[in-house]
Amino acid sequence: MSKPLQDYTKEELIEAVKSLRQCKKFGLVWEDKLEDVAVQCEKQLPIVNEVTERAIKKAEGQPTNLIIEGDNYHALSVLNYTHAGKIDVIYIDPPYNTEDTTWIYNNDYVDKNDMFRHSKWLSFMEKRLVLAKGLLKSDGVLICAIDKNEQAHLCVMLEELFPDYEIHTITVVHNPRGVQGKNFSYTHESAVFVIPRGKKSIGRRKISDADVAWRNLRDNGGESLRTDARNCFYPMIVKEGKVVDFGDVVDNSEHPLANTVQTDGSICVYPVDGNGIERKWRYARQSVEKIKDLLRAKKVKGVWQIEIGKNFGTYRTVWQDARYDSNEFGTKLINKIVPGNGFDFPKSLWNTYDCLYSVIGEKKDAVVLDYFAGSGTTGHAVMEMNKEDGGNRQHILVSSNEGNIPTIVTYPRIKGVIDGYAGVAGIPANVRYFKTDFVDKDGTLDKLKREISPRCADMIRIREGAYETVLDTEMLKVYANQRGLTAVVFDRFELEKYLAEIEKLETDAPIHLYVFSYDKDGRADEMPDDLKHEYINQPIPEGVLEVYSRIFKERGKNA
Repeated sequence: MSKPLQDYTKEELIEAVKSLRQCKKFGLVWEDKLEDVAVQCEKQLPIVNEVTERAIKKAEGQPTNLIIEGDNYHALSVLNYTHAGKIDVIYIDPPYNTEDTTWIYNNDYVDKNDMFRHSKWLSFMEKRLVLAKGLLKSDGVLICAIDKNEQAHLCVMLEELFPDYEIHTITVVHNPRGVQGKNFSYTHESAVFVIPRGKKSIGRRKISDADVAWRNLRDNGGESLRTDARNCFYPMIVKEGKVVDFGDVVDNSEHPLANTVQTDGSICVYPVDGNGIERKWRYARQSVEKIKDLLRAKKVKGVWQIEIGKNFGTYRTVWQDARYDSNEFGTKLINKIVPGNGFDFPKSLWNTYDCLYSVIGEKKDAVVLDYFAGSGTTGHAVMEMNKEDGGNRQHILVSSNEGNIPTIVTYPRIKGVIDGYAGVAGIPANVRYFKTDFVDKDGTLDKLKREISPRCADMIRIREGAYETVLDTEMLKVYANQRGLTAVVFDRFELEKYLAEIEKLETDAPIHLYVFSYDKDGRADEMPDDLKHEYINQPIPEGVLEVYSRIFKERGKNA
């Protein structure tokens, strides 16, 4: 207030109270800085175009991974149409806002002398986090790598942007040699996990075979006798040194030895101890098959014993392992794949791998997004995971064209991992490469609809996951994937003519049909009654424009 309180009218005071109530009560306050890429969307709408010569197809029947070259603000806008609510995990390693590094904001480098350095970084991150949030599934998880310079600020911002989520900060020792600060030598960075509140999102931590703690499955504690639990006395069947099956619960009248050899050479192992006392297994017969993969047979003093060892555990909040070393498994590794790439500070492959595995280790068809893709470590980690367990996980990498990073590092690394490098066998996978582009908004809304519709074709292909071209004419395009066909008709006057062409195609699955229309209802009322195929009808460009209207309007509110 700029005048004495007694000089304000009642109405002015009421408005002042209303304004104060709208102010933030707790959280992070910074000066939101305008960013050219966001302002640009007021006059131009982002789209994507495929760079066909960079397509890779080496894994029949597996999903297609995506690389998108362009500013991630624009790419995230496109993904809000193609992938809203479809992403299982977002992993990002944004630029660290340190005194020793510079990063780009509004086409200028932000250096340590910039008095708005922190405000610019927070504005930069907030705009992209708002767009990214809408891409996550209801149980989706965001993981953000960060160091000490912005960790506290980032966590407060995340609590504000994700109020229904839990924030967990994991310490990862990534540089055991340390970076000397004024008072401490820093050996770690952080991975901030943003998890839907109340969800069990983090899976089981893998433990190496050498670190598994084995113990006898035979119960030796209190109430460990056969008579204490009849259903826990039955044979474990061992063949060629492995547990292959389980026998039925033994009748109380039978008293077998610890080991009994069968006619087929297999051995029935019973929970009988070295003194001949009949005890019980730790698991009842009706539940033991669930833990079969955790069992092993071991001969002790000439007698077969059954042991249980869990090769998994709960993730802890401090991760320390030689494989997280960013020099050994980051810089040196990428130089083997793409010699002379010049990329600074690549993340350890296994640091990223373990972050992702903690969320999607048991989700073999998960979709992973990294919109600060840089050297492509996230894509590499996803392919390694698929190689190990035969999964069909898909990665989407968004890489800024600053310094030509996508063509110098990101794409060559992914291609190198697929083809093989330095004596390392390749991992078969499929990739499609796209670049962001724009459609001007000048003129009437109808003019915009006419101009943007034919340029939405690649966005529709990404949305449907349909990359194989079946028909390609000026007004009709048909694409295929394993699920079926996607058809796009751009001629609003000749729908029946183009449907006749589509009807000639062989498919038993419903056809996803996109038809140019000036209104929101599409052209469903013009579909003939005698079509042999089932059609799922969607108007274009209405779906795209609705998404852009919402996200850019929300952007304006946040600004």
